[in-house]
Amino acid sequence: MASRKDRVPLPHSDRQAPPGTRVGPVDPNERVEITLRLRSRSKTGLPSVQELGAKLPRDRQYLKREQLSDLHGADPNDVDKIRAFARQYGLTVVDESPARRSIVLAGTAAAMANAFGVELARYEHAGRSFRGRTGQIFLPAELTGIVEGVFGLDDRPQAKPHFRRLEGRGRTSAIAVAPREAPVSYTPPQLATLYDFPTGAAGQGQCIGIIELGGGYKSTDLNTYFGQLKLQTPDVVAVSVDGGQNAPSGPDGPDAEVDLDIEVAGAVAPGARIVVYFAPNTDRGFLDAVTTAVHDSTNNPTVLSISWGAPEVDWTAQAMTAMDQAFQEAAAVGVTVCCAAGDSGASDGVQDGRPHVDFPASSPFALGCGGTRLSSSGTDIMSEVVWNDPGDGATGGGISQQFPLPSWQANAGVPPSPTAGFKGRGIPDVAGDASPTTGYAVLVDGVSTVIGGTSAVAPLWAALCALINQRKGKPVGHLNPVLYRLAGQGAFHDITQGTNGDYQAGPGWDPCTGLGSPDGTKLMNAL
Repeated sequence: MASRKDRVPLPHSDRQAPPGTRVGPVDPNERVEITLRLRSRSKTGLPSVQELGAKLPRDRQYLKREQLSDLHGADPNDVDKIRAFARQYGLTVVDESPARRSIVLAGTAAAMANAFGVELARYEHAGRSFRGRTGQIFLPAELTGIVEGVFGLDDRPQAKPHFRRLEGRGRTSAIAVAPREAPVSYTPPQLATLYDFPTGAAGQGQCIGIIELGGGYKSTDLNTYFGQLKLQTPDVVAVSVDGGQNAPSGPDGPDAEVDLDIEVAGAVAPGARIVVYFAPNTDRGFLDAVTTAVHDSTNNPTVLSISWGAPEVDWTAQAMTAMDQAFQEAAAVGVTVCCAAGDSGASDGVQDGRPHVDFPASSPFALGCGGTRLSSSGTDIMSEVVWNDPGDGATGGGISQQFPLPSWQANAGVPPSPTAGFKGRGIPDVAGDASPTTGYAVLVDGVSTVIGGTSAVAPLWAALCALINQRKGKPVGHLNPVLYRLAGQGAFHDITQGTNGDYQAGPGWDPCTGLGSPDGTKLMNAL
């Protein structure tokens, strides 16, 4: 490891020791690939949350992706400095994307440790071996301010998929298509009817991007599933990021997440093109998948659905900042980002007795999607409460300890943050059916099953946005500031009963189900 003399710590790069057992140093000859996130060349920055929220979607002027790259991409002089830095430390430039402000470097573990002043060790946890680091990353002084993040030195698993199966329930034998009295499961089109999604549109001309950090799908399964629903199979394309692949591994793993996301989005908006960005489950993979999708000028997604996440305390501040900036770039080009709020209640699975929220749903530029338990009769909703099923999970929600309260939440009644003196962003913004007891009928690796979780709510809202985009003829983009102005105008089913552990539902916004579940047609008209 290089001497830290004449080095400066990279702000917000501090990382805690990973879970598991430290088994020894990393092989010095192990090949390591990393992504450097560079500063923007812009002196003015992207439009702020307040600026984006000041206008209705119909009145906004979005940047084209090429304009975003020209105005806010990396400075060529900064790229040249990174090339020189790489040569000095025996690293190879594998890829450059000034638009994404990303440079990929590769080299041996020994060279990486020397270049960034870190110690890399091998850890084992939950049957998986991975590389880890603790403390800060150090850079030469001449790169101060140029490099905003270094990702990939540590490749611990970063996120979890937010889907839940009903404990003790066997897999179903067939997909239920016809409406039933007091159903125990719903097809996505049934939920679209219950939530009065706009009709006369199927998402034609829209592209829904889906981020996946593992698993895969089979085209034969998709053809079978949509055929059973008497729908045309949507156009589904897989994009590889950082070596991630469409790699089905069985119905009990992350395939359930992948198939759930595609089938929910595709069944509600079968006319939309669906592009699935597969990346490794690391902070580098997650970030690179998002920036790839945001800057994808081939597929041009207008909506992103993200059903993976982790408690804010499990992320480095540099990673949360970089992801939030990527979502801000998405907003600048008119892309709506829908993120699952988590399935472990107000604790988000952290065992310290305090409430926590899930990231990336906690980003102010994300539409945080919480969960409900829904009962219906025919095509009418009879009741809807906070999803909290003992043994089967509960909706995430609470107050961010990373992101301050946005102006558009100032009058929403967001309670104080668990961090004394910090006024944090409230999560979620909206909700939808997520309880496994009233879950989604899907097909995973040839097996029909019922799945719940806020994982299903993100693609449900993403599909709704695609329908509205088509009907309006223009992307709705960053919705949050507008949605909070529509509170109380009938665009939402206000959820007033239930708790996610630390927080209670009530009239208006609450840290369980946000503004509520959608009345899709009224929401479209209000926009």
